[in-house]
Amino acid sequence: MATLAKESGVPSATIKHYIREGLLPAPPLRTSRNMAYYDVALVPRIRAIKALQSEHFLPLKVIRGILAGEANAPDEEHAARAIQATLTRMVPARGSRTRARLVAAGLPEAELDFFRELGLVKPASGTQSKGDDETYEGDDLELLRTLGSARRAGITPEMLPFTALEPYAAAIRALVAVEVDLLRSGILPRAGKDLEKLLDAATILSERLVVLLRRKMILPTLRKLASRSR
Repeated sequence: MATLAKESGVPSATIKHYIREGLLPAPPLRTSRNMAYYDVALVPRIRAIKALQSEHFLPLKVIRGILAGEANAPDEEHAARAIQATLTRMVPARGSRTRARLVAAGLPEAELDFFRELGLVKPASGTQSKGDDETYEGDDLELLRTLGSARRAGITPEMLPFTALEPYAAAIRALVAVEVDLLRSGILPRAGKDLEKLLDAATILSERLVVLLRRKMILPTLRKLASRSR
């Protein structure tokens, strides 16, 4: 199990959970109560399950269907690809930056490592290992640039520590879970041949709604908290 976790990059506890949920087979060879041997061929499957969870926010039940080839599974995967296409189109091409250039421009290495460990940014494909040559692009680069702009505008680490992004990320993950559930329960069963068009519209709508609702709520929330502290 330790070797399987190391090779796949997924913790042992998570792999055991996948086994309990039926996404992975039980070990074919168990030599004792606490020792078992697993097929090395499981490594790509474990990585695929983790990617479907973290990148497409699919629940394990749906992932099980995709892996098993159930009839309704392709719709979920088709939806994931359609949303990915929309998101890719929405991200303006702004080049790429290596880790070395980002650090030279003033981004502390500790911040970059924290964002990477948290899963908020990851190097572009082909540059996954840590090092000066790892490259960031798309939304990952835009996030780093946005934080850099805030620092240059005078928002110091004391005012906004980079660790504050952790609760931000947790709140947004909860929001995304609601969004994905609405997509799966509302649009997917009814979209038919218009699936891609409707998902494109829904993805854009969702992003705009989040911005607009936050804009409407921030001042009332600030005033409410201020009144409580008086």
